[in-house]
Amino acid sequence: MSPTPTFTPARSETGDPLLLTPGPLTTSAAVKQAMVHDWGSRDAEFLRINRMVLESIAELAGGKGTHVTVPVQGSGTFAVEAMITSFVPKAGKLLVLINGAYGQRALKIAQIAGRATASFETPEDTPPDLAKLDKLLSDDTAITHVFAVHCETTSGILNPIAETAALVARHGRRLLVDSMSAFGAIEIDARKVRYDALAASSNKCLEGVPGLGFVVCRNEALAECKGNATTLVLDLFDQAEAFARTGQYRFTPPIHVIVSLGKAIEEHAAEGGVAGRGKRYRDNARVLIDGMRAMGFRTLLDDTLQAPIIVTFHMPTDPKFVFQKFYDSLKDRGYVIYPGKLTVAESFRIGCIGRLYPKDMQGALDAVRAVLDEMRVSNGGPALAAE
Repeated sequence: MSPTPTFTPARSETGDPLLLTPGPLTTSAAVKQAMVHDWGSRDAEFLRINRMVLESIAELAGGKGTHVTVPVQGSGTFAVEAMITSFVPKAGKLLVLINGAYGQRALKIAQIAGRATASFETPEDTPPDLAKLDKLLSDDTAITHVFAVHCETTSGILNPIAETAALVARHGRRLLVDSMSAFGAIEIDARKVRYDALAASSNKCLEGVPGLGFVVCRNEALAECKGNATTLVLDLFDQAEAFARTGQYRFTPPIHVIVSLGKAIEEHAAEGGVAGRGKRYRDNARVLIDGMRAMGFRTLLDDTLQAPIIVTFHMPTDPKFVFQKFYDSLKDRGYVIYPGKLTVAESFRIGCIGRLYPKDMQGALDAVRAVLDEMRVSNGGPALAAE
């Protein structure tokens, strides 16, 4: 018979374990409650909520009047694929900046779609060298579009998106941005950062639930996309045209996801928008990083490169540390973390986003300390010698 635990597991507002992940993530009770009703996809009230959601997203992007939000039913990757295949014409060439799995995924999408591609890859802990990018764009005049990841959740690195955008614009090329893990918490203002399209989703920093991707499109660039798409359902031009003509989705929308996103956007505004949401996440990250380092854990990234979204830690080398045991014991205590995704080192990741606050991060640190004690691991450092 198992002994009775001597701890009380952490729980969200609705009694669930806390998700210290980059999404899906812990959502508020009000966001969940919004999903308990049924709505018709052509119902006037649903269409009003949907319109508010799409207009609010364009405003958050700094694109009111110049950009339009085109929704895509599905996960964030659906939106990325729709963006690449709609905006890069069949005769175009896409340069993909890669320092993690999501850049690699974008390259694969473009290749499967039959687009000409080039890639510029740096290690997972290294942003792109802008001088080398400058030379690449000068040397290869066939490149029409550049794809960049804003925050690469493989590592948690914040890439220099504003500087990249300025460089791409100077060369007269078009920029496509994957801002999946940053949009809503890290500013990317279309009035300052020029891009043709930016992809994100409902279940990241906006703190909605999974099921809706979206692409914020510059109006003039979207108008040039007719006939580019390689699939019917991911055709952003056709989706936008249908909205302009009817105000409705071409195919069944994820009604409950959209209505709950409406509530999440209201909560986002009440928290102070991008600045307020970003501050809470930065506070969460600071508590987490300082506390983990105090236990000997080493972060993959320097603070200058770290986004306050998800933090990658090197795996301890103490032979008594077993990640699956560490993971399961933290989950028992109400904290769900993420395995690592690096190709060059053993690691794990802890997220700072969702309906979490510094007190929750401190609770997670207390749980980490207790689990290490149970495992008889005295130090979380990657260079720890076996006892």
